[in-house]
Amino acid sequence: MKIQRIVAIMLTTLLCVGAASAQSNRHNKIGNDRFAIKLQPFMGGYLMASSNLKEINPNGPVGINFGIEFPSTRQRPWQQYLNDPTVGLGISYIDFGAKTMGKGVAMYPYIMINGVRSEHFHLKVKLGSGLLALNEHYYTTLDEPTPNKTFSTTINAYLTGGLNFEFPITRNFAINSELGFFHASNGRTKEPNKGANVLYGGVGLVATINPEIEEYEPIEFPDLPYKWSLNITVSSGIHAADSSDSHRFFILTSHIGAIYSTCNWHGIGLGADLFYNDAIGNKDSNRGMYVTTEDNWRRMRGGISINNEFKFGNFTAMVDWGVYLFNPVRNLYDNDHPIYGRGPRPLFYKSTEVGVDEAFHYIRFGVKYRICDNVYLQALAKTHMHICEFIEFGVSYQIPFIEKSKRHNGKVVFHHKRNWWKEY
Repeated sequence: MKIQRIVAIMLTTLLCVGAASAQSNRHNKIGNDRFAIKLQPFMGGYLMASSNLKEINPNGPVGINFGIEFPSTRQRPWQQYLNDPTVGLGISYIDFGAKTMGKGVAMYPYIMINGVRSEHFHLKVKLGSGLLALNEHYYTTLDEPTPNKTFSTTINAYLTGGLNFEFPITRNFAINSELGFFHASNGRTKEPNKGANVLYGGVGLVATINPEIEEYEPIEFPDLPYKWSLNITVSSGIHAADSSDSHRFFILTSHIGAIYSTCNWHGIGLGADLFYNDAIGNKDSNRGMYVTTEDNWRRMRGGISINNEFKFGNFTAMVDWGVYLFNPVRNLYDNDHPIYGRGPRPLFYKSTEVGVDEAFHYIRFGVKYRICDNVYLQALAKTHMHICEFIEFGVSYQIPFIEKSKRHNGKVVFHHKRNWWKEY
């Protein structure tokens, strides 16, 4: 089905639902906005295009964003702390602009945090993550003159964020626009994995649905009873080193960090990281760092990092930036480095090219979800610049420390119960 026909059908559905809701509200008490339906065609362009994209030379990606959104009812602490954000479930259809790159459907939960809110204009920050399913990838296009090395798997990670602009027309309708970014790749669980980074813009409509329901009475919650917490995590994953090798190498990460809560929804602190990557020491034809070595210690790296946490109730988003202090990999090259030659490089060194040289620093970002009291499940990606090294999954244990003025029975360590605010 042509993309124009899909847009026409979805627009008609959106208008009919919104009109029915508006008619209903003429005769019924207007309650809390229960949910909204969003439809938004978009088009974009590739950012930081890989060599493979330059060979394929695709058109700019185009597609449709569809979302179901649920505004805050202010019944949970994190909704109060974040000034009543909106959460939603997004589905995006994407045409990547070339036959060999194919088309895909992404599904992802997202949150929109209020920035500016007036009668005629709303500005929100959108953040989301999920999965992207593709109909074309490297192993389905090998017979093409230039195969698709951007994606090598059907299922890929999908990350998105941006600015959302809304211009209300009536209570039930609004014009919506978005300037955003999305990234799609498999995190090197299989090679080749160039990945796609896309900047996009779109304009569409939002229809707000108001069933007959009483307004929720906002609940006022206390502040977090702790300022400091200690995080201890262990995670692991798999890593592909070469597209010609089906073997997957084991990775392991351990982390310990102290976080200071700057407010009820954000924390910042320092951490120490230790990484083990079994792919180091196994020859990779695409990356010079993997030379043959039998020394296990050369597969390890350690560093210190600045840790950021953004708290959304049971969900926490994490962004860490770190610097390697122990990094044997920086000298594991089987050819002369154009700047440093064959000898040891300094602790802080200049990379010749992103994706060929590993940077002296690293970024880890992802999410964790609290499954019971102080225990979290987490998923993170470790990258050097915009090149992903691996994706890891693990368990985290958080130990908050109660502020002196809020301690009960002299207890310092806080057992982080799900409904902790009921005790304060």
